[in-house]
Amino acid sequence: MTALGSEAAPSPRRTPLYEVHQQLGANLVDFAGWLMPLRYGSETAEHKAVRKTAGLFDLSHMGEIHITGPQAADLLDYALVGHLSKVKVGRARYTMITAEDGGVLDDLIVYRLAEDDYLVVANAANQGTVLAALTERAAGFDARVDDRSADYALIAVQGPEAVRILAPLTDADLSEIRYYAGYRHTVAGRPVLLARTGYTGEDGFEIFVEPGTEALHIWDALVKSGEPYGLTPAGLSARDTLRLEAGMPLYGNELSAETTPFDAGQGRVVKFEKDGDFVGRAALLRAAENDRPRKLVGLIGHGRRVLRKGHTVLCDGQVVGAVTSGAPSPTLGNPIAMAYVDGEPDITAGTFTVDVRGRTEEVDVVELPFYKRDR
Repeated sequence: MTALGSEAAPSPRRTPLYEVHQQLGANLVDFAGWLMPLRYGSETAEHKAVRKTAGLFDLSHMGEIHITGPQAADLLDYALVGHLSKVKVGRARYTMITAEDGGVLDDLIVYRLAEDDYLVVANAANQGTVLAALTERAAGFDARVDDRSADYALIAVQGPEAVRILAPLTDADLSEIRYYAGYRHTVAGRPVLLARTGYTGEDGFEIFVEPGTEALHIWDALVKSGEPYGLTPAGLSARDTLRLEAGMPLYGNELSAETTPFDAGQGRVVKFEKDGDFVGRAALLRAAENDRPRKLVGLIGHGRRVLRKGHTVLCDGQVVGAVTSGAPSPTLGNPIAMAYVDGEPDITAGTFTVDVRGRTEEVDVVELPFYKRDR
């Protein structure tokens, strides 16, 4: 029974690949209202597989919102910080949606599928916020905002062997698909949007499957094709350490409604040169012109103790900031973290430490990212 006046929390949603995750013995957790695989076995092994061979991810929790109509491009130029009307058909752009005060509501990838057809991909936890903001901002534009999240499944193949695994299954010439491009193709005989994008710091592809019920067929085909190359199913834990090594911000950690793109070192995504106004323009212009009182930096621990979100960063014993994300790095072999620190710290002067549950751990302050793949 539930208490008088209370309602039971809704059960987390299941992706079309839920039964596969069960069969593989995944540790399933509620993530942004979805039952998602945290790990299948060793998250370190899954992480290393992506760096050395390839990993296979279910990302069907992400939000997919279509913007269509004669003024779809104009709407997105107004609603987002990027210059989406300049994106060519078949290409994609990393961008953000902010509030009027410049605070980040979400970071997004936007694909231009046709002249008047865009796909906006939002983080699962922010899908409702992004949908509501786009719908509100569409007033006065000859454009339509459609939430199509329930229609899609999303599978990612990431790692150095991604091309060789995918090539036998698709009609696409993968050498012709550049980074941040996405085209209609087939994979395992099924129509998909095939995009060369990802969140791991490695080469790879994201496969948007519509209808989502076809995801199992494509997943199985990828598993079979990837077997000779060591393709490994990977969960959210590995995805998090991979993006951390690659210095990629995570909403709720490095990005929030209290941070601007400039705080997070992502000011390049804000395009002041585009024609007309856009939501947050005035506040972001002020943010771009100030001395940026805090900066996002990387930390590499000297010891073995893990640096975690919320831990205090000190320089010569004085508090200068806080950790936003941290974990052991399977690639570097040290604890790593991202942190906001005050001002523009001289990383060559002073002793930087992190307070880990009352014990100070010495760290090196470095520019991001921690890891870059060989091109």
